[in-house]
Amino acid sequence: MRPYEPHQSSPLAMIKSIWSHRKLIIQMTRREIAGRYKGSLLGLAWSFFNPLLMLSVYTFVFSFVFKVRWAVTEEVSKADFALVLFVGLILHALLAEVLTRAPGHMIANTNYVKKVIFPLEILTLINVGAALFHAFISFVVLLFAMLTLVGIPQWTILLLPLTVFPMIPLILGIGWILTSLGVFLRDIGQFIGVITTAILFLAPVFYPTSSLPPEFRYLVYLNPITIPIEATRQVVLFGQLPNWLALGTYTLVSFFTAWCGFYWFQKTRKGFADVI
Repeated sequence: MRPYEPHQSSPLAMIKSIWSHRKLIIQMTRREIAGRYKGSLLGLAWSFFNPLLMLSVYTFVFSFVFKVRWAVTEEVSKADFALVLFVGLILHALLAEVLTRAPGHMIANTNYVKKVIFPLEILTLINVGAALFHAFISFVVLLFAMLTLVGIPQWTILLLPLTVFPMIPLILGIGWILTSLGVFLRDIGQFIGVITTAILFLAPVFYPTSSLPPEFRYLVYLNPITIPIEATRQVVLFGQLPNWLALGTYTLVSFFTAWCGFYWFQKTRKGFADVI
């Protein structure tokens, strides 16, 4: 590989790279997913049983032990608290999986950095693809739970891709930044778990935004998963349309974050081979 060769970093170059390597991305994402369950007795079936078990525990603990109810509005009270909670946890897990793995991604793939000519930027895409697969399985489990607990969901559930998709460029951009920084600053991987935990508790996962004092609500909306969580709950659980203005603004910010991450990655990747 020619580590000091300049790499294009424009938004068009980002899109072109993703499109031109799409087949390789799909192939390596499949291998990444299969590799995580290699050697286990149930294999890929664990991707289904894990969220199913998690949802079962939440349903029992919050519905029967603590008897917690969202009960903030009439619409929200129609949904079981475990389902409301599970939606937030799915989207948080989507973000957290990429963030926790990103700092060590280049270190774990040194053969791609040093030995062959390889589009290093797609490694983060593969990480995101694997996280999306697990999120998809979790949403399938959620759908089965809804059919069991609350009946047939309303037609707004068809809008689910529109509420989840805006997260993908944002996660990708942050992933690119953390992947690059993880090469030069190895300590990042040590505290990223604290950051993802903070994101979990500073987002409306366990509580509705309306329960917070008005002067603090804007802080919650700075959280990268707040708007997707609220929009997804609206279309999946409550049969409501999302706030299109907020979702549209979030999407623009998300794509800008993706380009910033790609730009940073392309400008710093020339030093990967020397450091690793």
